[in-house]
Amino acid sequence: MATPDNPRDLALSVDDSRPSSPDVPAESARSRGRVRAFLDLVTIEHSVFALPFAFLSALSAMRVDGGRVRWVDLLLITVAMVGARTFAMAANRILDRRIDARNPRTAGRELVTGAVSVRTAWTGAVVALVVFLAAAALLNPLCLMLAPLAVVPLVVYPYGKRFTNWPHAILAIAQAVGPVGAWLAVTGTLDGSGPAWVLGAAVGLWIGGFDLIYACQDSEIDREIGVHSVPARYGRRFALHASTVTHVLTFGLFVWFGALIGFGWLWWVGLALTAVAFAYQHLVVTPTDLSKVNRAFFTANGFVGIALFVFALLDLVIRLDLRP
Repeated sequence: MATPDNPRDLALSVDDSRPSSPDVPAESARSRGRVRAFLDLVTIEHSVFALPFAFLSALSAMRVDGGRVRWVDLLLITVAMVGARTFAMAANRILDRRIDARNPRTAGRELVTGAVSVRTAWTGAVVALVVFLAAAALLNPLCLMLAPLAVVPLVVYPYGKRFTNWPHAILAIAQAVGPVGAWLAVTGTLDGSGPAWVLGAAVGLWIGGFDLIYACQDSEIDREIGVHSVPARYGRRFALHASTVTHVLTFGLFVWFGALIGFGWLWWVGLALTAVAFAYQHLVVTPTDLSKVNRAFFTANGFVGIALFVFALLDLVIRLDLRP
């Protein structure tokens, strides 16, 4: 429910139909087809939503913890974030494949059409989980110790829509883990991690808030097939109002985070642009017109993550030692 579909019904058949050349064996072409279909399944490109905030948290921690950029830590944080997100998306798609098959909007997803087999999806999920745990182990002992706790909401979320009308809250908790984990990856301690918890709460409410908007598309079919969500239970109007409230709280937490870190004017310019993006997505989506949901989801929220990170990065570059 939290991610838009990008069906690639013929991904495997197209690749398999291409004649192999002496330089590209048929099995290699099939393998590439399976990999590409799996990446479509987990919408790998949507890492743009959460990854910038993990970087923002990590760089802010580096500024507090000595003022030097630790490039290896940033690389490991990237690997951990992508691994965790890939595991979460694969598990979500596997556990929801029967629900997806009953929803016309999601019936073209790869596990429904057979473009990706359940076995391949589980294999990818397990590999991604191992990558996440390995990256956590390489970062520091605290990250490794807390890594299983970070996995819990990722696994619980797909089940949320089966037992609560607020699965969006579980998604928010899962997303809040990223900035906190990135801070701990740099410092190796919970001491002084207050700004990370503020940023984590902001990111969680931000993503949970736009998941409320996105779920409005499925409110009617969700009621028919017994899937729980705020729009299905309380209606689209209530869901959109709830989303507005969460994004107002999000903005307040971003302000608080900036004050805690001591960002300069560049951060506040980025935050002003973020306010415009928030207002835009709440103006273009109404209870009676959901035609611009994808525009709000992709354009506005992608802009929020990138704009805040870029302006914060410019502010941090002035203050950080970038030498390897």
